[in-house]
Amino acid sequence: MADCGELMATLEVRRLGVVPYAEGVALQAQLVEQRRRGEIPDQLLLLQHPHVITLGVRVHHDRRHIVATADDLGARGVEVHESGRGGDVTYHGPGQLVGYPIFDLSPDRRDLHRYVRDVEEALIRAVGRFGVQATRIPGLTGVWVGDEKLAAIGVRVSRWVTSHGFALNVSTDLRYFSLIVPCGITDRGVTSLERLVGTVPWTDVEVSVAQAFGDVFGRAVAWPSGKYSKATQKLE
Repeated sequence: MADCGELMATLEVRRLGVVPYAEGVALQAQLVEQRRRGEIPDQLLLLQHPHVITLGVRVHHDRRHIVATADDLGARGVEVHESGRGGDVTYHGPGQLVGYPIFDLSPDRRDLHRYVRDVEEALIRAVGRFGVQATRIPGLTGVWVGDEKLAAIGVRVSRWVTSHGFALNVSTDLRYFSLIVPCGITDRGVTSLERLVGTVPWTDVEVSVAQAFGDVFGRAVAWPSGKYSKATQKLE
């Protein structure tokens, strides 16, 4: 095992491709325990999910913000999952870069509000490299361009190890957001990088996001060659 100083200085970024939502949750749980035991350095999982609507912990039993019927969701192949993250309802699907940071915030970053602002800052920097001037809106979590949300954020922190994270619309089919009231916000819209600046290579977005997280959190970015096994829901 590497010493603690070395572990804390590294951010391993994993490109996982398309991962079903339930498998992504199981993988995060495994990595959170490994990070808590000091067996791995901080992780940033970058992936896409098949069409899925997820509900934050405070709305598990309140589906008013899913406006589509169960039949409509089934016809479109959209699953619905309760999640362990904060926030309201959101949509994930192809063309959306989902990021799950598995970070140990101890000992010097044990501030949940600061962590969320840091995630926002990393995403603002990342999209800025493509000429997008994204901002925050006071009182609303996420990354915005004007009155439209470009990236949603919903996190979980357990004993100061993070999971869940963000969803950045790259080339997302924005029509799927009509199935919900995104994050419970009725008076604002959603947008994507493709809509703002045209086609952006997927790999370029992944690299930009990884570098921005490394910069904001003071980590050296590493790109391990290990693969994700969907059979075992493990990184190998």
